[in-house]
Amino acid sequence: MKYYVVIPAHNEEAFISLTLQSLISQTHVPAKVVVVNDNSTDKTAEIVLAFAKDNPFISLVEKKSSTVHLPGSKVIQAFQKGFETLDDNYDIIVKLDADLILPDNYFETIVQHFEQNPTTGMAGGFAYIEKNGNWVLENLTDRDHIRGAFKAYRKACFKQMGGLKPAMGWDTVDELLSKFYGWKVVTDASLIVKHLKPTGANYNKTARYKQGEAFYTLGYGFIITAIASAKLSFMKKKPLLFFDYIQGFMKAKAAKIPLLVTETQAKFIREYRIEKMKEKLFK
Repeated sequence: MKYYVVIPAHNEEAFISLTLQSLISQTHVPAKVVVVNDNSTDKTAEIVLAFAKDNPFISLVEKKSSTVHLPGSKVIQAFQKGFETLDDNYDIIVKLDADLILPDNYFETIVQHFEQNPTTGMAGGFAYIEKNGNWVLENLTDRDHIRGAFKAYRKACFKQMGGLKPAMGWDTVDELLSKFYGWKVVTDASLIVKHLKPTGANYNKTARYKQGEAFYTLGYGFIITAIASAKLSFMKKKPLLFFDYIQGFMKAKAAKIPLLVTETQAKFIREYRIEKMKEKLFK
């Protein structure tokens, strides 16, 4: 199976060479890699072009945008810019961050998951961060969730869910929609991805309300949002974030911000979330 990779990058000179090196070292090399240089002011573009010189499947696309790093919209707009430069001759499309080190067998294993089960719509490994010289699991989500830093989609699944949504929550709604359409989401604990920057390291203070807004636009409703907010703030070890998330939810509701999903999809999502909560409660 042929896979294409799109990497949004903003001021990633410290890390992107490690990411690109781990891509060209794959046992199953990507057919195409597009790096979208999103308004960088450092040497990101120079580094990418140096790799492209020796690896013609790597290309660079320039994008101008705001320097403000809000979660969701900016990165997916950059992804879309890169995706639009690609042809349709792929089996798997991958959205990758520019601050990762992948194991050499990462995509060989990911492709095997797609080949072995035609109902697998998405697949990914697990993110690890460095703490006191050791690489430990970046434990921000459930183990059945693929982190937004490394998403691989079967083409049919990607197209059926309408691509990626340029809003915070894009890396949750994609999985929920894939399940809505009957696709499986596969995580492989053997695939350890080194995440070189902690999640959210560049978010500004206004971004803290965006998580609550994301819960609203996913169609969660207040009760599921309250539970999800409590869990996430606990996992981040910042309990006061709970109130920011709730405030973000209420602001979005008052402003009647459009949902990322249809009413039918929102109903499915709420029922799915409640079932998952029951499973954890009674297991």
